[in-house]
Amino acid sequence: MSKLAQLLLALIVAIYPLAVYFGIQYLSLGSLLFVLLAVAAMRLLVGGSSGRVGAKLVSMALAVVVAMSWLRGDANGLLWYPVVCNAILLAVFAFSLRQPQTVIERLARLREPDLPPEGVAYTRRVTQVWCLFFIGNGAVATATVLYGDMQLWTLYNGLISYGLMGLLLAVEWLVRLRVRRGTAGGV
Repeated sequence: MSKLAQLLLALIVAIYPLAVYFGIQYLSLGSLLFVLLAVAAMRLLVGGSSGRVGAKLVSMALAVVVAMSWLRGDANGLLWYPVVCNAILLAVFAFSLRQPQTVIERLARLREPDLPPEGVAYTRRVTQVWCLFFIGNGAVATATVLYGDMQLWTLYNGLISYGLMGLLLAVEWLVRLRVRRGTAGGV
């Protein structure tokens, strides 16, 4: 599939809360579920055989929440998608802590293949911070589902959550710059 199609699918997944919010208001449940199931299927196809496990799990999670909503005959199952995504990301990052290289270390080695031991320790710590983020973010996402206010769910999962992720990325980048200045090697 083309890069444009991949980008479009990634954008659709990123605006999932807004799509669900407006889809519930302006589409029939069947139409909304069909569109979301098509997105999940296309995401699985885009990944191909070399697709990342986490991305495939997230795509399958979308298919599962769509199936839950279809079986229940309401859109409530769709609200659990951000919760499931946080659980999947937590599992992937936490599992990587038990491996020789964490997710963050693998990403760091793309830019800096000869990562010094200080860099390896730093990337392990960053992976732990992301695990804590996914726990907290997943807990708040769960609370928004259980509270039952669709506008609050959409606001948190469609805006605030992304803002918090961006803030964490920015803070980590600033910390990394400071750590790099304090070490001879890179991080």
